[in-house]
Amino acid sequence: MMNRKAFIGALGLAAPTVFTASCKRKEDSSKALPAFDESQPQSFWQAVQGQFTLRENRAYLNCGGLGPAPKVVQDKVVSKMRELQSVSESGHSILGETRKVAARFFGSSEDEICFTRNATESNSIIASGIPMQAGDEVIFESHAHPGGSFPWLNRQNMDGIRVKVFDPDPSSMDNTLNRINDLITDRTKAIQVSHITAPTGILLDVEAIGKLAEEKGLWFHVDGAQSAGMIPIDFANMKCHSYATSGHKWMGGPRGTGLLLVRQDRIESVVSWHVGAYSESEFGLPDRFKLRPTALRFEYGTRNSELIAGLGAAMEFQESIGKDRIDERSSYLANRLREQLEKIDSITVLTPKDASMRRAITTFRSDRMDFDEINNRLSREYSLRCRRVTEVGLNAVRVSTHIFNSEQDCDRVAEAVAKIVVG
Repeated sequence: MMNRKAFIGALGLAAPTVFTASCKRKEDSSKALPAFDESQPQSFWQAVQGQFTLRENRAYLNCGGLGPAPKVVQDKVVSKMRELQSVSESGHSILGETRKVAARFFGSSEDEICFTRNATESNSIIASGIPMQAGDEVIFESHAHPGGSFPWLNRQNMDGIRVKVFDPDPSSMDNTLNRINDLITDRTKAIQVSHITAPTGILLDVEAIGKLAEEKGLWFHVDGAQSAGMIPIDFANMKCHSYATSGHKWMGGPRGTGLLLVRQDRIESVVSWHVGAYSESEFGLPDRFKLRPTALRFEYGTRNSELIAGLGAAMEFQESIGKDRIDERSSYLANRLREQLEKIDSITVLTPKDASMRRAITTFRSDRMDFDEINNRLSREYSLRCRRVTEVGLNAVRVSTHIFNSEQDCDRVAEAVAKIVVG
């Protein structure tokens, strides 16, 4: 058995660089990002990391749960709040301005976008709004986040619909597609999938699933809480009828922001259970009321405009970096971490081996030590904020790598895991 010192040396990790605080965030966050230089990418990413206000002595690796907002977003929220408070106005026009940014960011029309508080609320609008009767069926994956599964379970309790669940195959997109197909009956009305699953980061083939749903005449909804801001989204070509996401994860937006996108030609198919001011296109007491023909019908009443302004700033910040570049960077960091974890005795990486089926989430466990102990020690002893995974008995640790992370963060995780489990 290789001893700990020799083992860590085999990982190629330089001890002095692992647990010293990185200077990556000491850049002046008020400076504009420099142009990306392929020959010197590190200077660009250090400038990006300098836009965040995270503590330097703690590596944050839980963007899949809650992502930090860059300073430009924080500043936008505060300045807009002060501006609106100084005149005591709602700033409702901000929603329309930000809708233009969101349409560009997601590849949709403005009329297809509704601002919500989070992906859970967006999922709930769809789960409660699709016409279904007792005995009708919805299919979604066993790895669905509670924000994706609970709205359907609640409808099952209320209306007697039937929930059917499939296990996503981490080794084959085709097998996952077949498992969905095997569950479809003449009572199936809807399919929902996580674009990228929260527990282990499986990237599902939403185009192929959407094609299957289209062939079967089924509603297809995508929970994109783990994809928006991690990978580029092209709603127009995604083959889904609706897409939900949160602003506070990979997008780097304020907490309490989310979006729901509904294809223009299917908006009328979703029942609006909650409506209010701005939902209507016309009304007159006592008997005239007509909903807007756009997704704005689901976005009612006074909203927190300063948070929406912050969400717009978050999308523009990511656009200034480049969505493809963000995808490449986050995946590169995840691959760096994965390669080192796979060398550690007793560690199994649960995230798919196939690079086309994964992106910036890396989930692992040890057959030698309880996942809770690993996660707790990573936090307590090494100042590494990861996330425990208890869903469907996986009992693992999840690491999310994003644009504010560095190679040193990945190396710190690998060395710490090696010290904890190898002993």
